Amino acid sequence: MFGIGKKRTKIGQHLDTYGYTQEEFRKTIKINKDTATKMCREDAYIPSGMMIKKVMNFIRRDVPGAKAEDYFDI
Repeated sequence: MFGIGKKRTKIGQHLDTYGYTQEEFRKTIKINKDTATKMCREDAYIPSGMMIKKVMNFIRRDVPGAKAEDYFDI
């Protein structure tokens, strides 16, 4: 289904695990399509502090105790 054959970051894996599409993800947290793609595919991508906050609010819907360090190399 989702993520088959694609290299995914921890954020991308989270979306796959909980059944979200990148489109749903980006519309919910109001980010650009290219930014969402980078977050889901590129391990080297380091978002700004505000972007990390948006993403973590989204992730904490499913995993209440999630920490930014679990998803980003900061």
